[in-house]
Amino acid sequence: MKQSAPFLGLTQVLERVRGTTSKNEKVGILAEYLAKLQPSDAEVAARVASGRSSERGSKDEAQVGYSTLLDVLREATGATEAEVSRTYLRHGDLGEVAEELLAEKKEQTLFDEQLTLAALGDAFAKLRSTKGQGSTSAKKGVVKSLLLSASPLEGKYIVKVLTGEMRTGLVSGLLEEAIASAYGLSKPEAARAHMVLGDIGVFANRAARGDVSGVRIQPFRPVNFMLAEPFATAAEIAEHFGRTVYAEYKYDGIRAQVHKSGRKVRIYSRRLEEITSSFPEVVASLQGARGDFVLDGEAVPFEGGRPLPFQLLQRRLRRMEDFEAAAKKAPITYFAFDILFRDGKETVDLSLAERRKHLAKVVAGTTARMAETVDVSTQGEIQAAFRRSRDLGYEGLVVKDPDSLYGMGKRGSGWAKLKEELDTLDVVIVAAEYGHGKRAGVISDYTFAVRDGDQLKTVGKAYSGLTDKEIDEMTEKLKEITVRDFGYRREVKPEIVLEVAFDSIQRSGRHDGGYALRFPRIKRIRTDKGVSDIDTIEKVEKMFSGQKLKVDER
Repeated sequence: MKQSAPFLGLTQVLERVRGTTSKNEKVGILAEYLAKLQPSDAEVAARVASGRSSERGSKDEAQVGYSTLLDVLREATGATEAEVSRTYLRHGDLGEVAEELLAEKKEQTLFDEQLTLAALGDAFAKLRSTKGQGSTSAKKGVVKSLLLSASPLEGKYIVKVLTGEMRTGLVSGLLEEAIASAYGLSKPEAARAHMVLGDIGVFANRAARGDVSGVRIQPFRPVNFMLAEPFATAAEIAEHFGRTVYAEYKYDGIRAQVHKSGRKVRIYSRRLEEITSSFPEVVASLQGARGDFVLDGEAVPFEGGRPLPFQLLQRRLRRMEDFEAAAKKAPITYFAFDILFRDGKETVDLSLAERRKHLAKVVAGTTARMAETVDVSTQGEIQAAFRRSRDLGYEGLVVKDPDSLYGMGKRGSGWAKLKEELDTLDVVIVAAEYGHGKRAGVISDYTFAVRDGDQLKTVGKAYSGLTDKEIDEMTEKLKEITVRDFGYRREVKPEIVLEVAFDSIQRSGRHDGGYALRFPRIKRIRTDKGVSDIDTIEKVEKMFSGQKLKVDER
C-alpha cells in the first residue's frame, strides 16, 4: 500500500492558502495538493482543512479543552504560565501560541519520525474514543505525544483543529470547489454529493475514488438543513410570495433531523452532530412508525398544549440534570415539518405540498406531531398568524411556498421567517475582555450592567453588533478607563452606555443582577447617555414578568 503523505506538506499548503486573499488561488493551491493524495489521505486532509478532527454526524468528538491544551503546551515546551499568557495576549490564537512555544520545546520524542496524515487521523480517532474515568489524562497523553513529534508549524495546525479555529479563509464552498477541481467533478455534481454525504472528508475520499455519481440520501448520514430567509414585516412577506402560502409556528426548540431504518432511530442537530441520547422521547415516539425515513423538524419542550421555555432544553443538552428530572421539567414533543427520504427514495425534489402528504402518513399513529399549518396570503392574514404564534409562546412565524423544493443547506426564497425582538435595554459596560482570532489585540467582549439603586448589577455579556472601526475605538476608550487590568480581562469605569437587544430574559446565577439576557446584541453605542440614564433592575424584572414563558436557570 502507498505510504501516507507527511502532515507537514498539508500545513505548508494551508499556510500558502492563508497567505492569499484570492479565492481562486486558495482553490487552486488546495486542488493541486489534493490531486496527489490517496483517498484515505485526502479524507484526513480535507477534514483538517475544514477545521474538524471527526466526521460530521459522528456522536464522538475529540473534546480537548483549552485548559488541557494549555497544560500540554506548558509541559511540552517548559514555558511558564505567565509566558503562555503573554504569548496568548500577543496572538489571540492558541495555534499561533503553540507554533511560537514549540520552537523552543524542551522535550523531544525518542524517535525522530515524520508525522503522517494517517498517523494524525489515528491520533484524532484515539481522542474521540477516549471516554470515562481517566479520559482527561489519557487525552493529554495523546496530544502531548502529537506535539512532541510535531514541528512548530504542524503543532500550530494540530491545535487549530482541536480548538476549531482554523481561519485560513477556506470556507466550505471553497473546499468543495477545490475537491471538484482536484478530481474532475462539475460544480453541480460536487455540490450535490457534498450536500448528501454531509462530511467534507467522506466527500473527498469518494471523489478521489471516482465514486460520487451514485450518492443518495440514506438514513444515518445527516444532510444540511434548509433555512428560511428572514423578513422584517408581514407586508414584505406578502409581497415576496404574492399568493396563498403555508404559515407555520416558529418553534423555539432544537432543529432535529430524525433518521429511521427498521427499529433503529438516530437524531442529528443543525450542526449534523448526533444528539440521540438527549431525546429518548423522540426515539420512542417514532420507533414504531412504518417504514424508513429522514424527517426535518423541531424538538420542543412542550406540555399542556403550550411550549415551555427553551432554556429548559439547554439544561438537558448540557447534561445539567439526569433525563428523568429533565423529562419532568421539560417533556419533549417532536414537531415534524418536512421529509427528505422515505422507503428508499429521496423526496427533496418533490413540492412541499407533496412532501407533506408523505409526512402525514409517516407521523400518523405516533406521538410526534406535524407542524401546525394555516393558509395565508395577505399582510393581515400573515400578521394575524404571527400574533397568534406569539400569544401561544412561540418565536414567530415561518411562511413557506407549497411548490418549494427542499434546498439542502440553502437559505431558499421558498421559506421566509418573521421574528420579533423584545424591547431594548440601555446598559453600561463594567468589564471587558480581549477577543481572539481576527479580534486578537482588540477588546471586543463587553460585560454590562443595569442600575439597582446606587449600585450596578450585571445582567449579560455582548460581543456582536459593532463594526471593526467601532471596536477599535472602543478598545482605546476602554484602555483609558481601566480600573483593574487582569491581562486578558479588565474592569472599567462605568462610562460607556450601550443599547442592547435580546430575545428573552431568564433568572440566572451567572450574573449578580440575578437575570441574564438571552442572545444579547449591541444595537448602538449611546454617546448621548450617561450611567444615570441607564435602565434599572426593576425594568428587567418587569420585562421578565411580562414574558409568557419564564425560566429560572438557578
